[in-house]
Amino acid sequence: MRGKRGYGVVVAAVTATVAVAQVVEVDRAIAPYQPAAMVSGNLNSVGSDTMNNLMTLWAEGFAKVHPAVRVQVEGKGSSTAPPALLAGTAQLGPMSREMKDSERDALEAKYGFPPTVIRAALDTLAVYVNKDNPLTSLALPEVDAIFSKARKRRFPHDLTTWGQLGLKGQWAGKPISLYGRNSASGTYGFFKDHGLGGGDFKDAVKEQPGSASVVQGVTEDLYGIGYSGIGYRTSGVKALALAETVGGPSWTPTYENAVSGKYPLARYLYIYVVRDPRRPMDPLTKEFLRYVLSQEGQRVVIKDGYLPLPAALVAEELAKLD
Repeated sequence: MRGKRGYGVVVAAVTATVAVAQVVEVDRAIAPYQPAAMVSGNLNSVGSDTMNNLMTLWAEGFAKVHPAVRVQVEGKGSSTAPPALLAGTAQLGPMSREMKDSERDALEAKYGFPPTVIRAALDTLAVYVNKDNPLTSLALPEVDAIFSKARKRRFPHDLTTWGQLGLKGQWAGKPISLYGRNSASGTYGFFKDHGLGGGDFKDAVKEQPGSASVVQGVTEDLYGIGYSGIGYRTSGVKALALAETVGGPSWTPTYENAVSGKYPLARYLYIYVVRDPRRPMDPLTKEFLRYVLSQEGQRVVIKDGYLPLPAALVAEELAKLD
């Protein structure tokens, strides 16, 4: 998502100081789902925890149209998707990060061709604080100095207390309590690469087994801070606006700011499949992906708290299925 400057979408510049009422709708140019064929059988999905609910909701919607299909979803982290595709135990490999070169190379070595990647949704990876925390925004160098011991974004000193971020009164001397994901998570990898400039996490980060656990931890810890996909936001936490640089404009994790590329931790959510480019795609897998990329499938994205794809990008992804 970084470096993408939009898809012909005109958006307003919205900083953290402006209150924005975000109403997200699916692009009307995306076609409704019309089955190309009625399919049956078993479909297995292994991968991202961030996408676990999303894959389940897609599976439920797909099964209403194709009642003879059974979709099994397992979400233990993005790093579990490539081995499952390699072993042939899953047709769908949802990931909240791009595959590493080593993962892609292993699949190509076995099958003779690289995996096909489908961009299925947009996400804004949010930095959360407790709902009662007065902080409203951070710059990425500050985020780096809070979470990483390397400080590759070159903030001048370590950040360990809320007072160092300008909070007063009861907050001033309180230590910052850190919550994050484990290394099997694509969210962990994305945040490390794009939030921390590739630097290692502090040992003090409390690693959680899932995205919901991170949000729950921050909800219950007044002095906590953590990172997770925007789809896991609850009333117990606040998603901070983020700036690329200290003193620069900060951007809230809205749809407009994700599509325009202004929000610095916007990303795609992917589904990887093993598909021989010399042969037609397996009909069951193809129909499921067509559903994901339909009006109905993208409404599911919104229902789960994530962000739908623009129609132009949907057209690009649908072309990969033929």
